[in-house]
Amino acid sequence: MAKLRFAVRKFDPFEQALLKFWHQYKELYAVDVDIEFVPLDLEELYDTLFVQHGLRNGNWDLVHINTDWIAQAFEQGDLHVLNEYLNRNPPEDYARAWSSSLLGFQNFEGQIVGLPFHDGPECLVIRKDLFESEKEQQQFFNMHKRELAVPKTWEDFLLVAEFFTRPQDNLYGTVFAGYPDGHNAVFDFCIQLWSRGGELLDKHGQVSLDQTTAVEALDFYRSLFRDRRCLHPNSVTYESVQAGEAFARGEVAMMVNWFGFASWAQIDSASTVRGQVEIAPIPANENISAPSLNVYWLYAIAEGSKHKALAYDFIRFAVAKEQDKALSLGGAVGCRYSTWYDADINAQIPFYNKLAALHETARTLPRIANWSDVAHIIDHTVTSAIHSEKDSLTLLKEAQEKLSGGGNSKTMKALDGH
Repeated sequence: MAKLRFAVRKFDPFEQALLKFWHQYKELYAVDVDIEFVPLDLEELYDTLFVQHGLRNGNWDLVHINTDWIAQAFEQGDLHVLNEYLNRNPPEDYARAWSSSLLGFQNFEGQIVGLPFHDGPECLVIRKDLFESEKEQQQFFNMHKRELAVPKTWEDFLLVAEFFTRPQDNLYGTVFAGYPDGHNAVFDFCIQLWSRGGELLDKHGQVSLDQTTAVEALDFYRSLFRDRRCLHPNSVTYESVQAGEAFARGEVAMMVNWFGFASWAQIDSASTVRGQVEIAPIPANENISAPSLNVYWLYAIAEGSKHKALAYDFIRFAVAKEQDKALSLGGAVGCRYSTWYDADINAQIPFYNKLAALHETARTLPRIANWSDVAHIIDHTVTSAIHSEKDSLTLLKEAQEKLSGGGNSKTMKALDGH
């Protein structure tokens, strides 16, 4: 009997949804096939796919891969091109199912190597019960002689975060995911850079770190972790899932994190803030548009798989309307337009229909074949800023030297110029 192996991004809503889809698929098509879902953290997933060459050596048939890694996988020829399958037996409503913002990264001059699985751009996630409390509003006004409101600037963000920080109640103003895994701190740095009007790429399409705006961004971020006046004490060791879990436990008033953690906290039965979640634009400097970041997860087929047709058939089933909706109701984020505007979903998660607007303005990271190397250089710089005494400009100059020494030389042109 054939057996598929699926490398899954570790997150309980992902795992539960995929198990459900597989049981539905087997029952519907009466296939005599087994599957092994293997949940992996980010570092473990990258290691098995790229360091251990799991995409080409037959270890995996199906994989979750994010847009940070897609260019590297494509350049190495490690993902199976899906065009033949898509032309012969496309997914339901294939031509108009997804936003263009979810189709670009996996398209290499017409060669498609993945289909959207999970997304939800970064946003400000808040607890409505705190912001709408008359008691909290009065206390804030008594302290600051101004109305309590969702912060629009980073200065206001700090003010509100400090107000809600009450360690004796296990409540903190905010949480950031500072664990150095080459992802979270990099995303936060980019958000801080963009929210101050900076750009990650120069006019030649190369990553540029030693700039004034980047110094301001790094100074702000390191001060958050150094002062810790409003920061959840586990922020240094948390990655994004753990930060989202802290919010769902009611330990955080607001956070900049992925949309998916907002929807999860809103509906999960174990969430102490269930039904009390809202999203808002990420703070930015005055006269700067609120930034967001679009990094998404894909279903893909490993080039080394011996069961490619079967793997595609399951993907085609899993991305259909019914499954995409179920994914969202289970705590992940579906990618189809039909899901974003679904009446049942919006009844439970009233902010779900804001996804389309988020996608219209969300930025993307550069599509660079060696982005993982670049990201780890940035990640090391941010981590050093938190733990060392070197000033931000020195750290950024050192990072730029590493990039100029080869880490940035393979830069591919970023999609849409971003």
